[in-house]
Amino acid sequence: MMTRRFWMKQSRQENLIYLAVWGLLFAAPLLSLYVRTVSDTNVAFDWTEVLLVWRKFAVFLLLFLLHNFLLAPLLVHGRKRALYFTIVAAMIAAFTVYQCSSRPERRGPGPRMEQRGHHRPHLDEPPMDKAGERMPMAMDGERPPLPEDAPPMPDQRPHRQFRPADGPPPIVGERDILAVVVLILMLAANLGIKSFFRSREDRKRLAELEKKNLEQQLEYLRYQINPHFFMNTLNNIHALVDIDPAKAQETILELSKMMRFVLYEGDKQGVPLSREFEFIRTYVTLMQLRYTDKVKITLDLPAEAPDKTIPPLMLISFIENAFKHGVSYQRESFIEVKVSVEEGRLCFACRNSKADVPNEEKGGVGLANVRKRLNLLYDNDYSLRIQDTPDVYNVELNIPL
Repeated sequence: MMTRRFWMKQSRQENLIYLAVWGLLFAAPLLSLYVRTVSDTNVAFDWTEVLLVWRKFAVFLLLFLLHNFLLAPLLVHGRKRALYFTIVAAMIAAFTVYQCSSRPERRGPGPRMEQRGHHRPHLDEPPMDKAGERMPMAMDGERPPLPEDAPPMPDQRPHRQFRPADGPPPIVGERDILAVVVLILMLAANLGIKSFFRSREDRKRLAELEKKNLEQQLEYLRYQINPHFFMNTLNNIHALVDIDPAKAQETILELSKMMRFVLYEGDKQGVPLSREFEFIRTYVTLMQLRYTDKVKITLDLPAEAPDKTIPPLMLISFIENAFKHGVSYQRESFIEVKVSVEEGRLCFACRNSKADVPNEEKGGVGLANVRKRLNLLYDNDYSLRIQDTPDVYNVELNIPL
């Protein structure tokens, strides 16, 4: 069950990399022997040699599977560093013991030396003369002196040929060290690949979270138009029904257009500038129904909007905050909104007076959330300047189109 869960965590590309590498490793002995049999007719295809290499590869494959499915997830997914390094160190030590004990020279003692030499003649045999005949022995059994022209006597001492195997074999051989190094490199490569795919998954997950966050903010901004605005507008329309029925009908039509925009355009990634400008005009027009002439509202929008798009409901949050916090019922107030397009960039400015007692109605989006949305949409390719003085609140926004 645990192995299956770890397997599901791995991406398909990661598994394909492992299959390709191990497939090439196990195919290498076959290809090498095949090439030798083709190039040299005296070499026969022998499966024993291939199986011997595969047997060594199988040990590494078993350790790789153990590390890939059980040990590496402890570090990459579980962050259990102490447990991981402890088990890996024990596994490398066990492999080292196995590798050293499986060497052929340690399976049993071999001959340490062998003797070779010329035929050792019997001590009683007389020496040979130049003609190849044995010389007569002296009466007392002693050897006669050799003549000056007699051939030299062969070396009668046995020759010892010492092999490198003289003495006990070393505990750790050169091949053992190489095998351990290969194992460590294999585990490190497996850990590196798994960490790479994990970091890629984390980046992908982070991008998805940012996308969801952006969508949630857009959804929130979609409904950020103050519900009290709709309620107060309906109350104004109700009052206009008796005073100016034609104006009331026109206001209801404008309100329906704005609500349609919020419901059906607010969840898109971008809307035409003309639609956004039309929404701002409708919003400001309906908000003017709530206030008297003491509130001076100025709206300056381009007569013709370029064929560009903008994220929906991007500017309305600043305008709504201006109405919420900048209108005073005790003294004269003002709200100035200006939008222009210059060199492929949109310049937005909203300036309003500050009320003595700001309206604390809820429903708008805070400045922090607006900044987050701008960061997600434009990264560093935007500028937002806010000047908050005791009497005036000024916002200047510059974004690319």
